[in-house]
Amino acid sequence: MLPGSVFQNPLRSPIIAGFLNVCKLMNQTTFRLTLPILFGYLPLGTAFGVLFATQLDYAWWIAPLMGVVIYAGAGQILAVSLLAANAGLMEVAVAMFVLNARHLFYGLSLLGQFQGAGWRKAYLIFGLTDETYSLLTSRPRGSDRKGEQLLDFRITLFNQLYWVAGCTLGGLLGEWVAFDSTGIEFALVALFIVLTIEQLKSLGDSFPVWCGALAAGVAMLLVPNTRQLIAGIAIVTVVLLAQYRRHRNQSLDLEAPHD
Repeated sequence: MLPGSVFQNPLRSPIIAGFLNVCKLMNQTTFRLTLPILFGYLPLGTAFGVLFATQLDYAWWIAPLMGVVIYAGAGQILAVSLLAANAGLMEVAVAMFVLNARHLFYGLSLLGQFQGAGWRKAYLIFGLTDETYSLLTSRPRGSDRKGEQLLDFRITLFNQLYWVAGCTLGGLLGEWVAFDSTGIEFALVALFIVLTIEQLKSLGDSFPVWCGALAAGVAMLLVPNTRQLIAGIAIVTVVLLAQYRRHRNQSLDLEAPHD
């Protein structure tokens, strides 16, 4: 046996060392908590990467870069579909803002929980996705505030790493593996159908759904292709705000004392 051989000390083998590191990682609380999100983010991120590499004439590495800088699953898929349809940058920006505006309220609702987190606070707010927010607000918490904030940071970081890994894998597959990607753009349609159904179940009111469908139809009939999305968003926003104001006034009238 040669001196220094990996067989003399198996723990020095890179393969064994890597396996032990994976085992150590799997025993960590963070990995156990985020494992369900891994199973969701990895395939969806891969689908985005493939969609990006096959639908757009950009370098594949921009897909994982978007996962780092933007980090918004539905927003990234929407951006690819709009860019592939030759939409303007303003239209893409407005659509992504409207789609991800709910994340602003996620951050506001957790300001107290993140108070005193130091330099981690900005990233904790940036990394709030639907799944991360759900996990951070539902998991059991201890009395050690600093320790819990550190765990929140690790959970947020792990979730983004899963997403970026999926974007990278998908970008490489789309760049190097030749296959027919016809129909993969339907991933966005399927995603929004699911989101619409979930919102419908949550709200218990179908008016916003029908309002959105009608606004889209009006925009398609009256507005040029490059401005249809912005027009549809504007129409549905005005109608829903008007409905909210009417319901609010009715509630105030009912609560007002009558002589």
